[in-house]
Amino acid sequence: MGRRRFTAPRVHEAMIIGVGVDLVEISRVRSMIASQGERAIKRLFTESERDYCTGMANPARHYAVRVAAKEATFKALSGSDEARGIGWREMEVELDHIGRPSIRLHGRASARAKELGVANTWISLSHGD
Repeated sequence: MGRRRFTAPRVHEAMIIGVGVDLVEISRVRSMIASQGERAIKRLFTESERDYCTGMANPARHYAVRVAAKEATFKALSGSDEARGIGWREMEVELDHIGRPSIRLHGRASARAKELGVANTWISLSHGD
């Protein structure tokens, strides 16, 4: 009989680096837009996000879900002084041709993801009234 050789389990290349979860009330974003207007929108969202949201019947709903996605992404990437400086427009919510959301990272957010060895990001968007 041959000897069985023990092989240690392989570490999978894909592992979760960080998880962030957040929920933002649509009414909170609606109030922010009413009180701060375009100034707040330009501070929080990329031009592409602004174009998408303003083209929708209820822009506050779409802005709110993007705030939540960005706050969740920030939480997943946090952990260093540099990461705590990630700005709102350094995280951008995009939709592909079938409406599947993803998060594109720019600047410090992208650098932090590379530092952590992030290969992929996944997000899920949900909103209600």
